Formats: sequence, C-alpha cells, structure tokens
Amino acid sequence: MSLDSKCPDGPLEDRWKQHKAKTLKLVGPINRRKFNIIVVGSGLAGASAAATLAEQGYQVTCISFHDSPRRAHSIAAQGGINAAKNYQNDNDSAFRLFHDTIKGGDFRARESNVYRLAEVSENIIDQAVSQGVPFAREYGGTLSNRTFGGVLVSRTFYAAGQTGQQLLLGAYSSLMRQIDLGRVTMLTFKDMLDVVVVDGHARGVVLRDLKTGELSVEMGSSVVLCSGGYSNVFYLSTNAMKSNVSATWRAHKRGALMANPCYTQIHPTCIPQSGDHQSKLTLMSESLRNSGRVWVPSAEKDARKAAQIPDAERDYYLERKYPTFGNMVPRDVASRNAKYACDEGKGVGPNGRSVYLDFRDAIAREGEDSIRTKYGNLFQMYEKITGENPYQTPMQIYPAPHYTMGGLWVDYNLESNLPGLFVCGEANFSDHGSNRLGASALMQGLADGYFVLPYTLADYIARENPETPDSECAAAAEATTAVKERLDRLVGVQGKRSVDSFHRELGMELLDKCGMSRTREGLESARAKIRTLRDEFWSDVRVPTGGGAMNPEIEKAARVADFLEFGELLVVDAHNREESCGGHFREEHQTEEGEAKRDDANFTHASAWEFTGVDEQPVEHKEALEFEFVQPSQRSYK
Repeated sequence: MSLDSKCPDGPLEDRWKQHKAKTLKLVGPINRRKFNIIVVGSGLAGASAAATLAEQGYQVTCISFHDSPRRAHSIAAQGGINAAKNYQNDNDSAFRLFHDTIKGGDFRARESNVYRLAEVSENIIDQAVSQGVPFAREYGGTLSNRTFGGVLVSRTFYAAGQTGQQLLLGAYSSLMRQIDLGRVTMLTFKDMLDVVVVDGHARGVVLRDLKTGELSVEMGSSVVLCSGGYSNVFYLSTNAMKSNVSATWRAHKRGALMANPCYTQIHPTCIPQSGDHQSKLTLMSESLRNSGRVWVPSAEKDARKAAQIPDAERDYYLERKYPTFGNMVPRDVASRNAKYACDEGKGVGPNGRSVYLDFRDAIAREGEDSIRTKYGNLFQMYEKITGENPYQTPMQIYPAPHYTMGGLWVDYNLESNLPGLFVCGEANFSDHGSNRLGASALMQGLADGYFVLPYTLADYIARENPETPDSECAAAAEATTAVKERLDRLVGVQGKRSVDSFHRELGMELLDKCGMSRTREGLESARAKIRTLRDEFWSDVRVPTGGGAMNPEIEKAARVADFLEFGELLVVDAHNREESCGGHFREEHQTEEGEAKRDDANFTHASAWEFTGVDEQPVEHKEALEFEFVQPSQRSYK
C-alpha cells in the first residue's frame, strides 16, 4: 500500500496558502446544503468542525455518547493553548513554534503539518476571544501569556486552570447556534460502534443508543472522527473514564491505518495513585511548573517531612540536570527523571513513588495572593483530593498516562487512507511526533476543526460529489449485523470475571512493560500476556444483563474488548521501533546520560499498521519523514 501524504512543496510559509489557493477545490454555497457530514465526537475538534461546516452551509449530524457536548473530555484540559502571537515581545514567531513542536516531538512529525498548525494558531485566539472565552489578561487589558515545558518563550494563553472548559464552551456556543438554525442534528447518548463502507468510501456509522440499547445507522456524504485518544488502555490515566479507542479501532478494522500507536505520553504532574480502589488519576496542570520547583531528598529513603529537609539536602534534579530549561523541560524528560529519582530510592509519599512540586519560593517571591490568582482552582482541587494545603506543604506528584500522539493515519488534508473518512484532533497521528509539547492539544483540535478540515473536506466533496446512501443498503445491514453479533457474543459469555478486572490487568501490564520505559524482553512478554488475557476475556467475562435496556456494562465490555485487541498493536509497534524517541523510550537505546537515542538512519518514518485479523500479524506501511527546514539533532534541554 502506497502512502501519499499529499504534502505540498515550495517555501514552508507558503505551502498552506498555496494549497488552499491552487489545489483544493471548492463547493458552491448553494450546493453545500445537499451534503450531510457525520461528525463523531463533540469535544474541541468535533464541536468546532461541526459548527464551522454547518456555518458554511453543509448539513451536519454530530454524535456524542454524552448527554451534552459540554461533557466532552476537552473540558478537563487545564493549563492553556499555544499560539504564536508574540504578545510578550520575546521573539516568538510561527517558525519558532514550528521548530519547538518538531524538536519537542523528537523529529518524528511532518514539517508541512506542523508549520500549518503553528501558522493557523494565531487565528484560534482571535476566534476564541470573539466567542467570549475569558482568557487571563494583564492589568492593562492585554491577553496574558505563560510558558510551558520545552520552550523558551511565553506563548500559552490560558483561563486560570480551566482553559479547556472555557474553549469548549466557546465552541459549544457556536455549535448550539447551528443546532438552533437547523443545520446541525445533535445526537446524544449515541455510541459509534462501526463505520459503514460503501464502494470503498466511508459513508456512515452504526450507533448504539446508550439508554435503550437500540442499534441504528446514520448515513452521509463523509465521516469525520473526532473521538479523542486511547490512554485509557492503561486503565489508570488522566482521561475521563468514558474515553476509549473504539471509534478509531473499528475504523481501523474497516481498513483505516493506525499510525505510531506506541507514541503515548506520560504526564509528569499528576496526583499519585492512593490505592487499588482508584479508577482514574487526576492531572495537575503543567503550568504549575512555572512557579513550583521539583525536588526530592538528596538521601535515599528520607522519612522526614518536606519542611524539615533543608535546601542543602534537597535535590532539585531538573534544575541540576537541565540548567537552561530547568523545571520547564518537556513532559517526556520530566516524567522519566521523576521515575529515575524514585527508582533510586529518593521518592516521597507512602509508597515512595512521588516527588515534590514546591511553591515555597514562589509564594515568598510573589505573595500568596499572586499564586492564588494564577492557580487557585488547581490548588483547591489538589487539597480536596489529598487533604493537604499546597500553600503550606509541597504537592506530591508522579507521572501518569495522559495523551496519545498515535492515532489513525491521515494525509495533509486530514483524510485517512479510507476515502471519505477524515480524522481530527487527538484521534489522528499527524502533528506531535513522539512527544506532545504542553498546550498543543487544544491548539491542534481547534486548528483542525476551525481552520483546516472545512477547506480540505470541501475538496473531497467537490471531487467525489458523494450521494448519501440509503440507511438500509447492503453495507449498512452488514455492519449492523456485525455489531449485533459482537454485542450478543459479549453478553452470551456469562463467565465469572468482571469487565473491570480484565481492564485493570491489561492496563497494569501495559503500564509496566510499555509505559515510561520499554525493553524488548518486556514487550515480548506483554504481547504473550495480552493474547492470553484476551482469550480468557472471551471465555470468562461476565456482563450483567439485569436492569432493563440501559446497561452500561455492555458499553464497558465493548470498550475493553477493543482495548484488548488494540493493546497488542501498541506493543507490536513499540517492539518494532528499535530506537528511543520522545515518549517511546527503549532502554536498549539511550545515551550515556540516559536520554532518548534515536536511530535516524532506520526509523525516520511513521509506522502505519494495516489490520489483518485478530491474532494475526499486522502489516506495517512506512511513510518516510523528510526534513528540509529543521535538521534532526540530539534533543538537548540543558
């Protein structure tokens, strides 16, 4: 299979403009109303895409498994959104944002995509301000910025510690306007369980009503997946408990390639696990590292309280190892170093798997009121969960699974190799390489939805003039039958083990063998374990059937069944990539200083995997990555 990225050539700063002007075809305003676009997901990528396409005149069906688009996981993003506005006059630019993102991703992303992301980032802030998003402002009224890990400028716009929520409300308001105008049909409590492929093109989706259990089909001219990432494959993650891989995995089984699944991000600042009872972990925004200092006791197994340990006996290890970036190193670097400190016996907390994030010096320097203004709601959340006051006692943090850089393969137009299937936001693989810089997820989701997809989808519509197939066509009937048979099989096992027990066992195995560090031996062991666990799942899982039609256990079981298949591909990809880069750290491939050691000669490519069947070896297709404007080098944040 040949992978055509469709990236334009020419001067980097002109590529997107020229692509829009000379390559992409248009659909006239009068004709747009003839086409129905199906958007799966209502987070930042989905809501912005649905609202913008409807504003252009298309008929849009937006699908959410929540009761309201406002509950999408985008609401949980805290720290901010990047944009190359250079409001701080500190020499920022679109090129510098592009450069930082390429470097932060350890040179494993397309230059054309990343520059476009940096270029349109400026438009996002203007769009959000016009929607009334209450970004933080300086005393004189100008928008405020702060810095995030992996950069040396201040380009992150924020709304206290609830930036994702405020941006989602802005997109939601635009979406609701289109619903009111009759251009968007909003379907809630609907779970997408398959893609309908007609004559080789994605033309619809099979849905399950989460209240009644009824299956239905929605058909359209094109399908846009905006269903988020797959970090919940690790069981404990910072993602909402309903976050899953099902939409993208079902599309993958219909022919869409899954690219770079091993690129998963472990976030360095999370509240540590407190016991086996937990079902998720809580994120503390990376923005806290602007003011907090990360440290551990210099001595191993030091049981003293933080306040009793003098500065001379504290190891501010990020500041020591990375004097230029200090506490603001990228997430993969900060996470690995926290693990190293704890592995050396210097960790704190009940189980020794935490490090301190200390605001003592910032409070002394700026005053408690200043810190409260910047981070008050985050401090309040931390105290509510842990019972400790971070104004008086350092936070205890530890890395946790967070974001996924892998996803469905897409070309420059955000179209997968399955024609008519477009993928936006975290659901695709395109812009972050092997490590996402902080404050870039919101940027990509909104860039895709507001400023990229509306142009590129029009080109597909203009070229294909796709009609909406009948919902009772043969392809729709086949997909519906396949979904029903899978659900019936899940319910019919009636074994002894709960769905959650399988999910936990899978997640703990992946976190141990395919988390912050990986080894060849560990990955081979994990693959064998996952296959055994999957067989046991299908022979001994118990899905309760009482309680009427509304049965969330069926939904949960379907998710875990998909995770058990996807988890094997995650391990296969990690095993196949014999190098370390970004969040993918193979212990066999590291520098003398313990940093990621890439193999540019053999792995400067994206790995896009083709599904060949459960228990079968997937087929790898490679997209070579070319670097014309930023030459790959050993990442250094010292």
